[in-house]
Amino acid sequence: MAWKRYAGNKYGSRKVEVNGIVFDSKREAARYQELLLLEKAGEIKDIRRQVKYVLIPAQYEHPESTTRKGRGRCVERECAYIADFVYKTILPDGDTLTIVEDTKGFRTKDYIIKRKLMLSVYGIRIREI
Repeated sequence: MAWKRYAGNKYGSRKVEVNGIVFDSKREAARYQELLLLEKAGEIKDIRRQVKYVLIPAQYEHPESTTRKGRGRCVERECAYIADFVYKTILPDGDTLTIVEDTKGFRTKDYIIKRKLMLSVYGIRIREI
């Protein structure tokens, strides 16, 4: 008997479309809808999706050691964290606080390292939903 394998994520999440926007999981789509309601209520503002934070920049050879012009050959690619949502919450005194959120179903080793690097490099604690 041949096993049928479905095309999808190894963690079981499936892409979902809401309001013409494609999300990586149902949980992420549901959280986006919650954030939109909070924005309409005036509790948060400036919702952004898939915001990139460079944790370790790309490493290049010195241009003098190569025949290329410019930065030289890329030796190591950059290490980046892409946050699901970044928004500003409005505090009672009128100030705002930037929140970085990630909807997690499973914490991978890569994610844990990137979470620690976010705290070390940017001083940002990721809120896991």
